[in-house]
Amino acid sequence: MQELFNQEKPIYLQIKEMIETDILREIFMEEERVPSTNELAKLYAINPATAAKGINLLVDEGVLYKKRGIGMFVTAGAKELIRKKRKESFFESYVKGMLIEAASLGITKEELVEMIVSQKGEKCHEE
Repeated sequence: MQELFNQEKPIYLQIKEMIETDILREIFMEEERVPSTNELAKLYAINPATAAKGINLLVDEGVLYKKRGIGMFVTAGAKELIRKKRKESFFESYVKGMLIEAASLGITKEELVEMIVSQKGEKCHEE
């Protein structure tokens, strides 16, 4: 049996990212309740404090908010907030390094754009 969580990063960060991904995929809609820390703990067989740590990061970032006695809910605008944060992270993690490497290899912007556009048969989401 393959483990649900990977060993590369803490479980609470993986919980946080799973909830963010579910918001992006509209599994959780804005103003909709998300599972409680106890529900997450039971579902994933983890300590409730670990689940709470992931949830609290999302509260700190403005993605979730608490309705006292009811639970945690997705903030209006959360999807766009997550998308913006992930685009910035994508640029920092992938694009910046690619541009530096391309420059060191003498690849022009035009050549780089052509490499991306041609994609060697791969599919990419188009808007």
